[in-house]
Amino acid sequence: MGWERLLSLRRQGDSNKRERKEQDETRLGFEVDYDRIIFSLPFRSLQDKTQVVPLPIGVGSQKNFVHTRLTHSLEVSVVGRSLGRIAGKYVLEKHPYLQELGYQFGDFGAIVAAAALAHDIGNPPFGHSGEKAIGNFFENGDGKLYRDYLTEEEYQDLVDLEGNANGFKLLTESKNGVTGGLRLSYATLGAFIKYPKASLPKRPSKHIADKKFGFFQSDRPFFEEVVNELGLIENPNNPGVGYYRHPLTYLVEAADDICYTIIDFEDGINLGLIAEEYALEYLINLVRENISTKKYNEMSQIGDRLSYLRALAISTLISDAISVFKDHENDILRGSFSSALLDKGKYQAQMDDIIKISKDKIYQSSEVIDKELAGYRVIQDLLSVYTSAQIAQKNGSASNYDHLLLKSLPEGHKNMEDSLYRILLDTCCFVASLSDSAAVHLHNKIMGKHF
Repeated sequence: MGWERLLSLRRQGDSNKRERKEQDETRLGFEVDYDRIIFSLPFRSLQDKTQVVPLPIGVGSQKNFVHTRLTHSLEVSVVGRSLGRIAGKYVLEKHPYLQELGYQFGDFGAIVAAAALAHDIGNPPFGHSGEKAIGNFFENGDGKLYRDYLTEEEYQDLVDLEGNANGFKLLTESKNGVTGGLRLSYATLGAFIKYPKASLPKRPSKHIADKKFGFFQSDRPFFEEVVNELGLIENPNNPGVGYYRHPLTYLVEAADDICYTIIDFEDGINLGLIAEEYALEYLINLVRENISTKKYNEMSQIGDRLSYLRALAISTLISDAISVFKDHENDILRGSFSSALLDKGKYQAQMDDIIKISKDKIYQSSEVIDKELAGYRVIQDLLSVYTSAQIAQKNGSASNYDHLLLKSLPEGHKNMEDSLYRILLDTCCFVASLSDSAAVHLHNKIMGKHF
């Protein structure tokens, strides 16, 4: 892969190439991407979507602050910008022809920041359990009735419904009067696509690009346009439907890994799920080489010590990720670097220790599990009533109740002229678009609980 193509400023619908030297430095194209994402409705809905604890706003009103998907995404974006700028400085020094074309190290930071800002934009309510609930509906629930009417690829899109693929759909899908969705630069879209492959075939490998999938069958034509423009290398493990990652995707992933490892751990402390003194020791183990013991001991408040360790840990891990990126840039450009950056870093063992405690104390806590169970039921019920109503409408057999249900659907999800696959996928995407509270509220109405 070549950096000039990877940094493409092209947007959907462009007829001419956008040259970097011709960009307005006061409003750079990559920075426009960031603005478009942050003002978008799907991004705003992240303020009430689960990061660690389902129904985060309700929890946050009773206890210390915990993160939602929105605050998590903003923090990942900040870390991503730093990673991108540092990496960009290195890339420009190593490939000076890019400077002659007008590229600056801030461009890399802007691309990674925008992609990181959007990295969770397609996630359904109730966290990863929301994805599993949608998939289970089609694999084991009422949705399996549609299997014989779909292609294998279409059915797999639904069974393994993936927030990353839904994110690509949200960012790029044309609607009436809105061509190309947010019309982001192809460089930002490339950095966003964490798993550049289709849902099928499933050929598990040790390469991280094969772990999940990144686009739905309905979005395949534009996905191929993006990867061809960027010059991504075809992945021989998935010929024709899979590619190796955009190099900046590794930085987006590192930013996410840093934030969820450190800050989910911090949320566990704020929720009282992890003893503060116990947690501080684990963070110290991560930053022992860089900590100022004198400064640390002068802090009398646990909150201040926690904030200091968090900032130091993030800075330490940024440096670690950059070191791995520099050492393996050639492998990354060839597509042969097969793991996350921090999996090859010097602090992997310390991060694994923190993640293990988070899994035991936070992700598997009764508070989280109880709410995930409730969210599972909410999503399954919503999918059941809305898919059956839409199919009945398409077949001309809709009941009065079906008609009432369909009136509650946004206009963009009511096109009965679409194929069965598109109807089912759009219904899934409608449910995925709901915030935690909105999903519960809609479920209560359908179940007659709001009277």
